[in-house]
Amino acid sequence: MSYEIKQYDKFRYVEEGEGEPLVLLHGLFGALSNFSDLVEHFRTQYKVIVPLLPLFDLDIFHTTVGGLEKYVHKFIEAKGYTDIHLLGNSLGGHVALVHILKHPERIKSLILTGSSGLFENGMGDSYPKRGDYEYIRKKTELTFFDPKMATKELVDEVFEITNNRLKVIKIIALAKSAIRNNLGEEISQIKQPTLLIWGNNDTITPPFVAKEFNKLIPNSELYFIDQCGHAPMMEVPGEFNKILESFLTNLNQRAATVA
Repeated sequence: MSYEIKQYDKFRYVEEGEGEPLVLLHGLFGALSNFSDLVEHFRTQYKVIVPLLPLFDLDIFHTTVGGLEKYVHKFIEAKGYTDIHLLGNSLGGHVALVHILKHPERIKSLILTGSSGLFENGMGDSYPKRGDYEYIRKKTELTFFDPKMATKELVDEVFEITNNRLKVIKIIALAKSAIRNNLGEEISQIKQPTLLIWGNNDTITPPFVAKEFNKLIPNSELYFIDQCGHAPMMEVPGEFNKILESFLTNLNQRAATVA
């Protein structure tokens, strides 16, 4: 399924459906395709929005988690979204965490899956020489429980990024920024209902990370999915969507009861 990429001012994004905004933030090697099943499922009930994060377009000084958060904040302000369900995968989850800590007022709920912010294993200790396709294929496979999820199209996408010297410099800058920007005890300040959906076989942000998030975020609930790696919304979309739909439905029912 392909979606129209809209342009508003300097922002590029996908927006499908009507209802409360469900804003999806992708990770370091993320793309629109990561969320296709999620968009299809929720566009009938929510306004599903995927801003295309400027991972490689910011100047090197602002190529940080904080720089991406500022972009997301300006995007939300420019579009005037309120009562947002904010979902982030991997680095996108980290950006979502920084955003909700700085600007909680428009956020109704937070959903994290394979999020950095406390701990993560990156691409490894060393970056490959450009052109090492086999290395990139193996590293891409590690994202998933089932290595077949690393299709040639996906590996080609990651290979193209890592074969560009400037993009590699920016990937390293973002990865280092994520490590430096450890949120630790700060996240206990999050008041919004928070859903954690984690792959039981995630080797990048392992299950203990999810348990730590669950312990530190007061109003949070945690679900593990077996035989699933770092990107549950891609690897097991049916189960992921079912957990998320139940969470959002319960949230709205509680809000209606209070009202």
